[in-house]
Amino acid sequence: MIEFRWAESHNDRLPALVADLVQRNVKVIVAIPNATALATKAATATIPIVFESGADPVAAGLVTSLNRPGGNITGITNLSVGLIEKQIEIMRQILPNASAFGVLLNPTAQATFPSFASGAQSAATKLGVQVQILKASSPGEIELAFDTAAKERMGAVIASSDPLFVAQRDQIVALAVRTAIPAIHVFREFALAGGLMSYGTQLADAYRLTGIYVGRILNGEKPSDLPVQQSTKVELFINLRTAKALGIAIPLSLLGRADEVIE
Repeated sequence: MIEFRWAESHNDRLPALVADLVQRNVKVIVAIPNATALATKAATATIPIVFESGADPVAAGLVTSLNRPGGNITGITNLSVGLIEKQIEIMRQILPNASAFGVLLNPTAQATFPSFASGAQSAATKLGVQVQILKASSPGEIELAFDTAAKERMGAVIASSDPLFVAQRDQIVALAVRTAIPAIHVFREFALAGGLMSYGTQLADAYRLTGIYVGRILNGEKPSDLPVQQSTKVELFINLRTAKALGIAIPLSLLGRADEVIE
């Protein structure tokens, strides 16, 4: 049996949800994403944990090292946090006259917020643009963030991989249309929902690797013996219909690199 628990983007619910699973004495807990993994690690030192996260698991305090995670926890990392420089570079290629971009981050995601923010600032300096961090931890704050981006005449919004933004992708797509501000996301679901584009981790690959580790643990292996793996598959999705609606010309060189172009 598989017991599913959802915090619905409310991280304050995680301790109670995890406590319930621990009380049921499940054989292994899959924790996605980083906030869930941290809550799960705090709740049990005996039940095996397999995480899937875009954060650096060592810096986040999940494991002591990638090769020897130690304790009852191991998992899979994806490239979500590390790709923000490339996302800004792509938007710079599409919007060469834009001088400022907004970066949408959830300030309650304590393990990933600093990495996203510092990565964005580093990329901006390297590419000769300005970035402004747009903080949002609720649907209302997401709307305020886009209003700020419009008021400040930002060229585009780069949305981080926070689960809240994935869940609110329809809202983000609608706000991008209303404010005429193009946006890029990490996951393909954003482009499929009508967003301009996505560049980031192939979640199916990361989850497949997670499932393999769960199977190995259920077959008797210990989490401490399984090194943390990295899912390195990335994909570029471009929604050409949205680009035309926004009056944006996508360079042929970028279209040629896309894994899928939605027309």
